[in-house]
Amino acid sequence: MNATPPPANAAFFTETVQHVHHWTDRLFTFRCTRDPAFRFQAGQFAMIGLMVDGKPLLRAYSMASAAYDDFFEFLSIKVPDGPLTSRLQHIQPGDQVLIGRKAVGTLVPDSLLPGRTLWMLGTGTGLAPFMSLVKDPEVFDRFERVVLVHGVREVKELAYQDFLSDEIHQHELLGELVGDKLVYYPTVTREPFRNQGRVTDLIRAGRLEADLGLPPISTEDDRVMLCGSPEMLAEMKTILEEKGFKEGAGNRPGHYVIEKAFVEK
Repeated sequence: MNATPPPANAAFFTETVQHVHHWTDRLFTFRCTRDPAFRFQAGQFAMIGLMVDGKPLLRAYSMASAAYDDFFEFLSIKVPDGPLTSRLQHIQPGDQVLIGRKAVGTLVPDSLLPGRTLWMLGTGTGLAPFMSLVKDPEVFDRFERVVLVHGVREVKELAYQDFLSDEIHQHELLGELVGDKLVYYPTVTREPFRNQGRVTDLIRAGRLEADLGLPPISTEDDRVMLCGSPEMLAEMKTILEEKGFKEGAGNRPGHYVIEKAFVEK
C-alpha cells in the first residue's frame, strides 16, 4: 500500500506499522510504533486513521495493547465500503498511520464501584479494550475474579483465543498475576461450539453464570464493562438496569460502564 505520508501535525502522532495479522476476511489486527509521549489507561481508546486526499480520516479505536507496551495494537473489522476500514485493511509493515494524541474512554476501573467479580462483556471487535485490561495488574488487584466473555458469529472470529485460553497463563510476567482469577468464556452464534448463543440471551437465561458455577449477576458483588455492537449495548443496558445496576462514569463510579465509541466503518 502506497499511503500518502502524513504531514507533521500537532494533533497526531505519525506511527509506523510493524505487523499485520488477518484473522479472517472481515477481521484483522495491526501493531505499530508508539511515541513515548503517549499515555493511556488500559481500556481507553484514541482516534486513529490515515491521510486521505490530504486530510486525516479518523475513527475511534480501543488500544488492545497494554498501557506499558512500547507499541500500539489495534483490532479492526473490514468493511468493503467503509471510509476508513476499506483502506486500513490494506496497510502493510512500513506504512504510516495517524494516532490522536489524547486517550479517553469509560472502560477504566476508576469508573466502577468496588466489587468482587468484574464481567467484561464484548462482541466482535469490542474485545479490544479487554485485551488491554487483562494485561493490567490493577484490574487483578481490584477484583477477585475477572470474567471475559467474547461473543462472535463464527469460531474463526474468536481473535486472541489461544492467548486468552492458554498463553496468558504461561506468560512470564502476567501468568502468576492472573493465576486462576481470569475466566475466559467465548461464545458463538452461527456454528457448533462448546458455548453457543448471544451474550444477552445467555445472561437473560442465567446460563452464563450457571456454566461458570457462579451466582446470578447482582449489584452486591458484580461489576460490568460492556463493549460491542450498539444492539448488544442497548439490550445489556436494559438487562442490567432491570437488576438495579447504575451506570458509572469517571466522576461518578457505578455498577457498570459502556464504551459507546464503536468502530463500524
